[in-house]
Amino acid sequence: MFQDLQSQFLGSTIGGLVAGSIYALIALGYTMVYGVLRLINFAHSEIFMIGTMTSLFILIAIAGGTAPITVGVFGMIGILLLIAVASALTSGGSAIVLEQLAYRPLRKKGATRLAALISAIGASLFLQELFGLAIIPALSDKAGKVQQNAPRFVPHEELFRIGNGVVRTDHVFVVIAAVVVMVVLDQLVSRTRIGRGIRATAQDPEAAVLMGVSIDRIVRITFLLGGAMAGVAAALYVMEYENTDYRVGFLLGIKAFTAAVLGGIGNLRGALLGGIVLGLVENWSSIFLGSEWKDVTAFVVLVLVLMLRPTGILGESLQRARA
Repeated sequence: MFQDLQSQFLGSTIGGLVAGSIYALIALGYTMVYGVLRLINFAHSEIFMIGTMTSLFILIAIAGGTAPITVGVFGMIGILLLIAVASALTSGGSAIVLEQLAYRPLRKKGATRLAALISAIGASLFLQELFGLAIIPALSDKAGKVQQNAPRFVPHEELFRIGNGVVRTDHVFVVIAAVVVMVVLDQLVSRTRIGRGIRATAQDPEAAVLMGVSIDRIVRITFLLGGAMAGVAAALYVMEYENTDYRVGFLLGIKAFTAAVLGGIGNLRGALLGGIVLGLVENWSSIFLGSEWKDVTAFVVLVLVLMLRPTGILGESLQRARA
């Protein structure tokens, strides 16, 4: 076992950082919506799925199929920017539609959080089946309920080694892109007028209204930003793993929710920390337990956090972040 740890630790750490970066981006959507509305948006996983489908179909359109796309470094960056922006727009737009159809009517009627939670679960199942039965078959020659493969446009080539760990081109793209996007979002929420509106609404909605803040507008922006983060995560996921399907958001959504809770749900930097920690823990656990236990580890982490430290590692909510 010690030999396995010695030979696989660095490789697992690199894989954990890559997976954790994607978890963290998705977790930002959960944590932003919870910070403003105190709502667990379980349909956020399908917002991520919509982003992966957008990236998939753009890549297939560029490649004319599933054959690899051969371009230079600037071409790779250009394609990644294209699918990231397109996925962010479709996921962000879908999140706004979701809020208007599934949550806003309940909010206007003063419904309980349980009603909103049930609505979220219903919306999640509806979107899964909609894409599996109707949208994917209409846009693809494959049935919607089979895995859809995406063409490779970033080669999985070794750049350098850290001990026994191999750092590939795609690993660098994922981590750098995720960090840049998360820093931009953190600065937007911390330093801009929109960010002040989001924090004010999270802290005291009634006082925010008296100060001229439009709650509906802030909620829309919050869903848009959270959905956009899921869209960027979707583009990175398709680039890294080169496939998707109509249920891809289910497991990743639960892991991203676990990351949000682990870091401190409602805390943007907590989502980043939670995603990285979760990615590392589940990859390290596979050294001892086998890769088939990786997903189980994520659920065990969720249960332990809820039992031992429900406020998460940082335990600071969005409403108190630089208020």
